[in-house]
Amino acid sequence: MDYRDGTTLVSSEGVANGVKKLMDSDGEFFDKRIPNLVFSDIQVLEYWIFSNLKGLGNMKHKDGKPYQSDRSSWKVPVALAVVVLCGLSFYLGGIFCSEREGYVTEEVSKTVDTPMGTATGPVQIKAVSFPECDAEYQDYTPCTDPKRWHKYGRHRLAFLERHCPPSFERQECLVPPPDGYKSPIRWPKSRNECWYRNVPYDWINKQKSNQHWLKKEGEKFLFPGGGTMFPNGVGAYVDLMQDLIPQMKDGTIRTAIDTGCGVASWGGDLLDRGILTVSLAPRDNHEAQVQFALERGIPAILGIISTQRLPFPSNSFDMAHCSRCLIPWTEFGGVYLLEIHRILRPGGFWVLSGPPVNYQHRWRGWNTTIEEQKSDYDKLQELLTSMCFKLFNKKNDIAVWQKLSDNNCYKKLDNPDNYPSKCDDGTEPDSAWYTPLRPCVVVPNPSAKKLKLDSLPKWPERLHVAPERVSDVRGGSAGAFKHDDGKWKARAKHYKKLLPAIGTDKIRNVMDMNTLYGGFAAAVVDDPLWVMNVVSSYAPNTLPVVYDRGLIGTLHDWCEAFSTYPRTYDLLHLDGLFSAESHRCEMKYVLLEMDRILRPNGYAIIRESSYFVDAIATMAKGTRWSCHKEETEYSVEKEKILICQKKLWYSKQNS
Repeated sequence: MDYRDGTTLVSSEGVANGVKKLMDSDGEFFDKRIPNLVFSDIQVLEYWIFSNLKGLGNMKHKDGKPYQSDRSSWKVPVALAVVVLCGLSFYLGGIFCSEREGYVTEEVSKTVDTPMGTATGPVQIKAVSFPECDAEYQDYTPCTDPKRWHKYGRHRLAFLERHCPPSFERQECLVPPPDGYKSPIRWPKSRNECWYRNVPYDWINKQKSNQHWLKKEGEKFLFPGGGTMFPNGVGAYVDLMQDLIPQMKDGTIRTAIDTGCGVASWGGDLLDRGILTVSLAPRDNHEAQVQFALERGIPAILGIISTQRLPFPSNSFDMAHCSRCLIPWTEFGGVYLLEIHRILRPGGFWVLSGPPVNYQHRWRGWNTTIEEQKSDYDKLQELLTSMCFKLFNKKNDIAVWQKLSDNNCYKKLDNPDNYPSKCDDGTEPDSAWYTPLRPCVVVPNPSAKKLKLDSLPKWPERLHVAPERVSDVRGGSAGAFKHDDGKWKARAKHYKKLLPAIGTDKIRNVMDMNTLYGGFAAAVVDDPLWVMNVVSSYAPNTLPVVYDRGLIGTLHDWCEAFSTYPRTYDLLHLDGLFSAESHRCEMKYVLLEMDRILRPNGYAIIRESSYFVDAIATMAKGTRWSCHKEETEYSVEKEKILICQKKLWYSKQNS
């Protein structure tokens, strides 16, 4: 049976052949006793093993005398039987665990035709009604909740990382909007202004008023484009950066990450220059930086470099940026900078403005001495050189380093006296979901010739070229990539017929909740929207392919809350998510999370088996969504599309 990622569930003949190979390794003995081995059931193999064990007890010597049937004579055959059974269990376990998506799909297909009134199993179809959460939950972020920070350590700000509540603390209620909430201002006007009542936080306005991050005028917040390190505006700041990095102008650089993003003015300016940025900042008790960014229509996600890896694959971003983001880059053995090195592709650029860059002219304003700042800069330069960065360019307050793509530098890391050393602890470079940071250098794969920045096709050509890393995915190939690309062009065209708002200014922030190669995002790339591509932490990791084609995304487990504020997406799209994850995640919690992050009047496109679509439609009534079922582009009976819209409602506790 073939599945969405192109793999095939192994047949009983495949199991048998694998078992025979396992047995063949023990020599001639097995070759004589299992010619043309084909099993249709595991019990047949068990019967064969123990039958042969019995026969072994009656075997004779070459002189015709029987073996002694004592305990010692059974040691070899019993040991062989144990080895075979353990090996077979491991083999079969590997098949059925690794083929999770395919296995679940097969299970669901059996229930598609089950009458709704008699359905049994894990899918809940009973109508429910979810109450309203208290008004204090209007900015609720379950896995980064300030109310739970006291439970976690403050070393390296670990309390700001993801710490999801246990099941008995989960909120089964609908998060209300703030009092006076309005439909967001539409793009591109939203980049420069938003409704105050939608993000009613004055602290950042008061604290950063002299830096022109934002200012309040009447019912709106305005975003002048200022920042700590760009008092003349973000446009002039990026112009200088482009002079230092010509690759920003010709399509070489496409994806970027901004650590400590503020209100994401840098990422917002880059959108007009063809560069797509993930703006990153931790949940803060006052500033709500990420919420401001998303309200403006700029890609952003909650996160912090602390003790865990960021939820991105290795060698993916073309550029990383820090503008006085206050990350102590040289502390703790340089582990934070090592994480930037991991996610930055060979030939990619790291840009730093702020201390200790330009310390000769800036040290007086940093409440320090010129000697201290010179020492900090020297330590930073030494650390960057040790992990294979070179100083690329520098002017005024901006310094640019480039990650080397020359393998000769990484060979020097084999010296045990070097620090940092090469990572050799067995941790996968792309493992990035609750994976601890390692104080070592993740070395790029030297055999990956098209991983380097200057080896990739320039934007937008790279969008539809099969990346080299697609072959690293189970069942992945250039042919599978092309097929997926064409399939989503047809699907997106059909979606626009069902939901005409796609392609208009009504939809700006979009999430594809369980993408494969980013096909949906690629199909709508010319529309005035951006897509956060989410790859399940339990699915094959296809996120490197998403980044190689010039798109952005993150790893996530949908049994938990997503790293964003409430009301931050206009459209949620999912393709078979419940079929793939229903054995792990309760459907009501996934729907509640979708409701939390969806903006009022926003939409959801749910592509699922007929059975799941009916069950979701029933439960969605409890979230106050209005839904209607539609046919797929090919009118497949066992697959349907559910188009839902979230209604705008106000808490009864508010005026």
